[in-house]
Amino acid sequence: MDNSNNRQSVLSSGPVVTRALFSHISGLPEDIVRGMIDRGHLPSVKIGRYRLINLALLTKESLDYELDR
Repeated sequence: MDNSNNRQSVLSSGPVVTRALFSHISGLPEDIVRGMIDRGHLPSVKIGRYRLINLALLTKESLDYELDR
């Protein structure tokens, strides 16, 4: 399995991803992603000692924003 299929299976397996994976997918540097989380621009959830980006909520907020426009 190549990396693109592996990334797709990770994304489709759950509603949250690590900062590193979100950084890779979005093309943003990981320190920028961290700053966006810290400022509340990206929804996140803390699970154990890890802070993960909540893709489900980000998708919902993005769709709601588009519908409100």
